[in-house]
Amino acid sequence: MVYNQAFEKSVLKDLARDFPEYSSKLAALSERIVDLMKPFSDMHYYSSEMKGSYSIKVVLPVLVPGLSYKELAINNGGLAMVAYAKMIQEIDTGKRDKIRRDLLAYCRLDTLAMVDILSVLEK
Repeated sequence: MVYNQAFEKSVLKDLARDFPEYSSKLAALSERIVDLMKPFSDMHYYSSEMKGSYSIKVVLPVLVPGLSYKELAINNGGLAMVAYAKMIQEIDTGKRDKIRRDLLAYCRLDTLAMVDILSVLEK
């Protein structure tokens, strides 16, 4: 299960290109993807609080009040990509560890968000 299958499938395609020994397994994984964003992007579930957006950053606090990306140092995918690029080039271990912790906090919330959103939808 992913949120935004187009992006996730493009990542799997890039991984298959870079690691051809895993291409068949990655292709099989790509075929099994279920997109948690679909009920929102197809307007099967909508709240006026979403203001027309189906971004997980907008959907999450509407469906799960109290959970939000606002307090995170890295609070969106664009920042996460930039931070990751910085981290792999950073030579200062303290700075690298801080970026890693911030990335893990972002990924942790992304995962929790999908679990909690799915739970709300299942109800």
